[in-house]
Amino acid sequence: MSALGAGLVALLALTLVKATPLIYAALGGVLSERSGVVNIGLEGILVAGAFGSVVASAATGNPLVGAFAGVVAGALLAAVLAFAATRLGVDQIVAGTGLNIVALGGAAYGLVLIFGQPGASPEVPSLGRAGEAVLIALAFGLAAALWFALFRTPWGLRVRSCGENPRAAEIAGIDALQTRFWAVVIGGAIAALGGVYLSLAELDLYSDGMTAGRGYIALAAVIFGRWNPWGALGAALFFGFFAALQYSLQRSGIPSELMQALPYLAALVALAGFAGRVRAPAANGVPFERS
Repeated sequence: MSALGAGLVALLALTLVKATPLIYAALGGVLSERSGVVNIGLEGILVAGAFGSVVASAATGNPLVGAFAGVVAGALLAAVLAFAATRLGVDQIVAGTGLNIVALGGAAYGLVLIFGQPGASPEVPSLGRAGEAVLIALAFGLAAALWFALFRTPWGLRVRSCGENPRAAEIAGIDALQTRFWAVVIGGAIAALGGVYLSLAELDLYSDGMTAGRGYIALAAVIFGRWNPWGALGAALFFGFFAALQYSLQRSGIPSELMQALPYLAALVALAGFAGRVRAPAANGVPFERS
C-alpha cells in the first residue's frame, strides 16, 4: 500500500474513533428532541457516563460493570432534566445548562473525593481494543435501531407526535408528559455510551475537560442531521472527520490553535449553512401543561 493510501486509511480509522462519542450523544439528542425536549445537557451526560464508568471500573476491576454504571449515571442525570422539563415546566435551556455545570463540577470534586487527586483519575481497567471495536459497531447499530423505532413502530409515532403536538397526542390517549420523560431518559442512556467510550475505550481514565465540548457538537449534529438518526450519524461522521483531520495536519505548520478549533469551525459553518432551511419538531423546547 502506498504512503498516501496508508495515510487515508489511518485518517478514516481515526474519523471513526473521533466520531463515535458524537454519534452516541447525537442519537440521544435526536430521541429527546423528537419527543419535544431540547437536551442542552448532552455535555453533562457525556461527563456523567465517562466519570461513572471510571469510578465503577476502578471499584470492581471490571470494565463491563463500569460501562453499565456509566450508562446508568447518564440516564439518571437525564432523568433530572426530564423531570424538570415535564413536571416542573422549567426552561429547558436553563435546566440543561445547569446540568452541564453540575456534572463538570461534580466530576472535578469527585476526582479529589474518590481518587484523592485533582485533574485526572488513575488508570482503570479498560475495554481494550476489542471493546472499542464493539462500541464503534454498536453506534451504527443503534442508529439503525433508533430510526426503525422512531419511524416504523407505534412507540415511535407516539414520541414524534409529542414533539409535534402534545395536546393532540393527549386527546388521542397518549400520556405526553410520560412519553417525553422516558424518551429523555432513554436518550440520556444512549448518549452516556459516548462518555463510556471516551473513558474506557479511547482512554482508560477520566480527566477534567476530556469531553471538550463534544455534547455541543452533538447538538449541532442533531440539527445538521434534521432530527433523523441517519442524518445525525452522517453529521457526527462529518464532524469526526474534521476532528481527525487536525491530527493529520499537525505537521503542516498550521498553528495548533487553529487545528484544535477545526471541528468547532466545521460545526459553525454547517449550522450557518442550514440556518432557516431546517424545521425542528414543532413543539420542541415548548413546555406542555395539561389544562
